[in-house]
Amino acid sequence: MVRDFSLFTSPAMQRTKNGDPHLAVACVHDGPPIFYSPCNTRDGRGTWVITRAQDQRRLLQDTATFSSHRSLFASALGENWPLIPLELAPPAHGLFRSLLNPLLSPKRVMALEPAVRERAVALIDMISASSTSCDVMKDLAFPFAVSIFLRFLGLSDGRLDTFVGWGKDLLHGDGIKRIAAARTILAFIDELAAMRRKVPADDFMTFVVQAKVDGRPLRDQEIRGIGVLLFVAGLDTVATAIGFDLAYLARNPKDQELLRSEPGRTVLAAEELLRAYSTVQMIRVATKDIDFEGAPIRKGDYISCATMIANRDPAEFECPNTIDLAREDNRHTAFAYGPHRCLGSHLARREIVICLEEWLSRIPDFRIKEGTAPITYGGHVFGIENLILDWS
Repeated sequence: MVRDFSLFTSPAMQRTKNGDPHLAVACVHDGPPIFYSPCNTRDGRGTWVITRAQDQRRLLQDTATFSSHRSLFASALGENWPLIPLELAPPAHGLFRSLLNPLLSPKRVMALEPAVRERAVALIDMISASSTSCDVMKDLAFPFAVSIFLRFLGLSDGRLDTFVGWGKDLLHGDGIKRIAAARTILAFIDELAAMRRKVPADDFMTFVVQAKVDGRPLRDQEIRGIGVLLFVAGLDTVATAIGFDLAYLARNPKDQELLRSEPGRTVLAAEELLRAYSTVQMIRVATKDIDFEGAPIRKGDYISCATMIANRDPAEFECPNTIDLAREDNRHTAFAYGPHRCLGSHLARREIVICLEEWLSRIPDFRIKEGTAPITYGGHVFGIENLILDWS
């Protein structure tokens, strides 16, 4: 039950020109449904790897046996406090989830949509007015996604590049960079919370510092746990999804033209691209010894539920490695599953759809620029960079 596979160190997971890490991870479906990888976390720990979508759903639903609390962020600082609500167990999880849900509800996202579309249009018009090519991640994906996140926090775009740098160091940097980024982000969240206590505004952090849960104000560590999770989740994942989507469309002109001529298909297409290019590995920790589908999982063992593996499961999706933009009944788990399903999924979906709609309506037929090659890599969050698109 041991297999030489890692989302961090396997060859296809290294920084690779014109790589396809998503297709590479699909190979695990040729083997056992559950196996042990001796090195499958950023810090080199082994994990059990759950390959079948149905098993991942079952495991993610069972929060009593498989805990989400592993101090994902705080451990980098040698501390032990939870990201909230991600790393909380019931009933505390439900209290905080209920508190935060209205801030990212479909109704709230609908109210934010004009500002999201305005930002996408401004960035794309600026790109098209100045050139016939661009580095998508630097010029569009990160500035777009991070600026929406900053607006949600009530901040201007003035420090956008700084925040992007912090996020990259935290999620993709080595040990020293990761620790430094974690300390910097933590100090920023604490500083922002202190500022909003003194000078309230109509933003997320003001809501958090003024909120009550179970009849009491939030503790400093709880505010920190909420703020850090929002910061980490908002910086990288949407931008990366946009990058993988545009890379796919650049290589598939027929699908590109289909969405350009029939923009009403974009919502359905975005779901298929979320399935095919899922980017996040979720880790759970066993709270007790358990035999799970024949795997002798022991208390304290790490278990990997990688979205990019589940969403290429042939038992769940017909022709899973074929990207079909008209695929319906798409039960992907790009936003995870169960009680800890991504709180910001409604906003993320709208950001991706709006960015694709506005890009396709403003930029003519595009391709990957001759002589360049996008670089992809695996890890806790898959990534893409050096994506140079050309429409000359």
